[in-house]
Amino acid sequence: MLDIDFVRAQFPAFAEDSLQGQSFFENAGGSYTCAPVIDRLTRFYRERKVQPYAPYRASELAGAEMDEARLRLAGFLGVDTQEVSFGPSTTQNTYVLAQAFRQWMDPGDAIIVTNQDHEANSGPWRRLADEGIEVREWQIDPDTGHLDPEKLNELLDDRVRLVCFPHCSNVVGEINPVAKITALSHAAGAFVCVDGVSYAPHGLPDVGALGADIYLFSSYKTYGPHQGIMVMRESLARLLPNQGHYFNADNLYKRFTPAGPDHAQVAACAGMVDYFEALAAHHGVIGATPTATGVAVHDLMRAREVKLLQPLLDYVSSRNSVRLIGPAQAENRAPTVALAANTPGFALATQLADQGIMAGGGDFYAVRGLSACGVDMDKGVLRLSFVHYTTEAEIEKLIESLDAVL
Repeated sequence: MLDIDFVRAQFPAFAEDSLQGQSFFENAGGSYTCAPVIDRLTRFYRERKVQPYAPYRASELAGAEMDEARLRLAGFLGVDTQEVSFGPSTTQNTYVLAQAFRQWMDPGDAIIVTNQDHEANSGPWRRLADEGIEVREWQIDPDTGHLDPEKLNELLDDRVRLVCFPHCSNVVGEINPVAKITALSHAAGAFVCVDGVSYAPHGLPDVGALGADIYLFSSYKTYGPHQGIMVMRESLARLLPNQGHYFNADNLYKRFTPAGPDHAQVAACAGMVDYFEALAAHHGVIGATPTATGVAVHDLMRAREVKLLQPLLDYVSSRNSVRLIGPAQAENRAPTVALAANTPGFALATQLADQGIMAGGGDFYAVRGLSACGVDMDKGVLRLSFVHYTTEAEIEKLIESLDAVL
């Protein structure tokens, strides 16, 4: 069982006077930052804010800490160190990837995208249609938001080069079976690109075990600074055209990051692993390998979230005044709950703010998915999202507050 007092002690936000009495339920837009990340970021700017990898002490320390972040994250993700790269955002990383595939694919080749995605993992790929690439849409069930793998089978053939889909949607919340979808895609000769932005905050996945060729997520939603983190397996990275400086073509983690990353933020990402390892040590779940430790921390987080999520799902499912988007069972969804109502989502979020609930309303860049589910886009949805540091008392407060505004 997760020690919630220990967890919350690792996040300075919970001790801030300005945030007292406020319950944070818009974590899907960005999580609070853990203390080790803040400490590393502050130290870097104070002591190491120089060009890294030069032959003097401050520079050597700067470069070493950037390397440490990549090494330790790779260990937790179950991939090789050189397969992890950083960029300014996941959106930017996806645009660079799309450019590489545009150069590699031929007119008449096909890609598959979904209408469940955040636009960042849909729009860049759809634009390849301008180059003669066929774009096929794997569509969700309009009643449930579910992506059916059997429907994917109907779209796959030997012309498909890439299948792009989310680990889970930032509004539907259902956790998609990545390993199964990847296996189906690989069997048809296609690579897969998984948008993990909405899943990774709930426990970093073992990307190696999932088999994904590309896995994308954002560190500012996983308790860190504002960076996009990208895993690309070496077999694919060597195949695609280099998008970086020509003299860096042999360096995998520079091939698809043409802009220099924020050195301080890259270094600070090691603090995310500091936090995860502290969680593992405190709860006695340190594994034999970094990947095993990552899996144990993932499971701790998910168990906590599932326990907290089900009462909220039960409550909103019982209300005739709102429609829950996605599954009503906590086991197969992330704790990201989108609700459609007669009152616009932003207006509901504004009313909840008066109750001390920090939530969001709108479309959350998921216009295609919400539209497919029949949501009135003039109203959008109210989104309530939390992570493992949320308390039972906050869930109770949220339900009481919803009673007052719904």
